[in-house]
Amino acid sequence: MTNERIRLSVGAASGQRAVGALVGVLFSAFGAAFVLLPLVAGDLLRRAAGFGDPAPSYDDVRDLPPELLPPDLHDGAGAAVPAPLRYAGLCGLPFVLLGLYLVLRVLRTAAWLDGTRASVRGALGTRTVDLATAEVRGGAVAQRVGDDGVVRVPTLIARDRDSGRRVTIPLQGPGLGNLPPYELRALADAITAGRPDQGRDADAHALAGRLRTMADDPLGLSGPA
Repeated sequence: MTNERIRLSVGAASGQRAVGALVGVLFSAFGAAFVLLPLVAGDLLRRAAGFGDPAPSYDDVRDLPPELLPPDLHDGAGAAVPAPLRYAGLCGLPFVLLGLYLVLRVLRTAAWLDGTRASVRGALGTRTVDLATAEVRGGAVAQRVGDDGVVRVPTLIARDRDSGRRVTIPLQGPGLGNLPPYELRALADAITAGRPDQGRDADAHALAGRLRTMADDPLGLSGPA
């Protein structure tokens, strides 16, 4: 068992990161434009939406007493954006937030192993679980890969027995190949470090054994011919 920090080969590949970040930026830009449009083009939107007649010119109303002026000319209200149009800009906020989330997710997603402690960083935070004491099991998540459809990626799921905190570590990298053998063995060693091999911990040792089998056969070529 080593105490060195090992960065796991999870997350999007560099090309996928670039595409994901670009999509996120476009979503945010579209949403921001929608939010700002009523502010920068209020008068145009007001006229296009048909809110009231065009305001009279100053020459038309300069001889009228203030109390007889049209409401649109009081205190500069003629340039105000109608309330429905002003609040319609808020519909762009979800696009801004979604775009920011996409950018953060593709750029921040990472996982690493520090001794027996596994950490997974997502778009908004980082979770850490000690694999040597956590409840561990295997799982799978669906992942879309280009035009090939959806594939199921095997994962390691670890849950802290005290806090209930959980981390999920994909066991395949961006190219859908298994994690490097060194990383798989490091995960297996972290799971079994100081853990008894009987009772409720027997399944954890069995899972670690499967990780070592994956490490010994990274190309999946073993088995009957």
